[in-house]
Amino acid sequence: MNPTPWIDGRFDENVITTSLEQTMNWARANACWPMTFGIACCAIEMMATGASKYDLERFGCGAFRSTPRQADLMIVAGTVTFKMASRIKRLYEQMPDPKYVIAMGACTIGGGPYFKYGYHVVKGVDLVVPVDVYVPGCPPRPEALLEGLMRLQDKIQSKRMTRGGQDVLPVPHHLGHVRLPEDALALELEFAGERQI
Repeated sequence: MNPTPWIDGRFDENVITTSLEQTMNWARANACWPMTFGIACCAIEMMATGASKYDLERFGCGAFRSTPRQADLMIVAGTVTFKMASRIKRLYEQMPDPKYVIAMGACTIGGGPYFKYGYHVVKGVDLVVPVDVYVPGCPPRPEALLEGLMRLQDKIQSKRMTRGGQDVLPVPHHLGHVRLPEDALALELEFAGERQI
């Protein structure tokens, strides 16, 4: 049964009907402007992601801004020291709302190899600013940063603007295993039972 039969045939073929919430989320997700902000070696991978081979621009996120007042995405790429933490917090506060943070690399996420003896390293940038997406690796490849960006876009598109609504966080697309159809699963269980006998 079609839930909206009254709208059928009222518009031409090239007209799309949607809600204001979906349109705003679509615009925000496909126009993230990252801030030019690389601290250490992960910044090389971030620059490679923005270069022509990986082409960050196809996601609408290739316009790296050099000021926080024009950026809505902070990609923290590199080791965060205690001296740098106050600068990160200040830059984050200067960004306009809504703003998002991607933590890129092992040092940014949890201190990396400096966790035990690095007295000068913050044990995770989430102690300084709220993080939306974590991209692990040392350093993570450009493909990993692209995956993190796609997860951020999924998160932005699931935002609810109404007061009563709750955000529905998306389930990652790649679960790491193949889901078998029910008949193949039953056959696999049957063979497993025969092997045990």
